[in-house]
Amino acid sequence: MTAFTAVLLYAAWTLLLPVVYAGTRRVPMIASGRKRADHWERGNPNDDPALLARMKNAHANCTENFPVFAAIVVVAALLGKIAIADAVAGYVLYARIAQSVVHVIGTSLPLIALRGLFYAVQVVLMLWMIVRLLTG
Repeated sequence: MTAFTAVLLYAAWTLLLPVVYAGTRRVPMIASGRKRADHWERGNPNDDPALLARMKNAHANCTENFPVFAAIVVVAALLGKIAIADAVAGYVLYARIAQSVVHVIGTSLPLIALRGLFYAVQVVLMLWMIVRLLTG
């Protein structure tokens, strides 16, 4: 997988999460009249089931880290060193998807530790790319 493909798939994953939680909860609730169309929980307690709340949090995690990942890949391409990003970008994507899936599954201590491990993998791989781009 090329680094650009990994960035595009990361973006697709980031878009898929809200489509799933909005499509399975928000739209039906509004269509049935159980929630108002202008209902928004920012600043209010979250009244969604725990599974959907975790899906929203997984989506937020994706949006927080996507710009960093995409910037590294773009800079690698601009520097003519895309092979550095190509070598590991797919693994960043796999670790991101794994982190999201574990996040959605639950919040037990082992799952939280596993989620942290998948995040650490992403950080290490992105730092590795940065170091290689700066020194290679």
